[in-house]
Amino acid sequence: MDDAGSAGAGPAEVVRVTQEVLDDAVGRAVEAAVAAPECGAVVTFRGVVRDDDGGRDVVSLDYEAHPDATAVLQEVCRAVAAETGLRVAATHRYGHLVVGDVALVASASAGHRKEAFEACSLLVERIKAEVPIWKKQQFTDGESEWVGL
Repeated sequence: MDDAGSAGAGPAEVVRVTQEVLDDAVGRAVEAAVAAPECGAVVTFRGVVRDDDGGRDVVSLDYEAHPDATAVLQEVCRAVAAETGLRVAATHRYGHLVVGDVALVASASAGHRKEAFEACSLLVERIKAEVPIWKKQQFTDGESEWVGL
């Protein structure tokens, strides 16, 4: 996993799996990686840890990432970009996250909003399905469970 990258960086630097807090600067860097003069729409998704899942109160999540997770995320982004013909980028966090923390920032840009929304949605779904990152939810009652295994 690669923790390199900074605001204003290109796609190669922001498409990564990291323990870094995904703050507004990271969100702007992901958006900057997909921005282009011909793109009138930039759609960004931020996946935020919520306090409830299926009626159970969640206190935190622990994300585990395979050592190849960054490489897989980069391949997913390349594949979605090739399939849609659009610019896409994403950064996913792993480690211990609490309610309100951002776990994923994904962006897509296009000439028009419909294509950007569709590409961003496709990117998020592919990340969830293909990138080897696993989530363990911690509940207020002290129990925990792995999700999506």
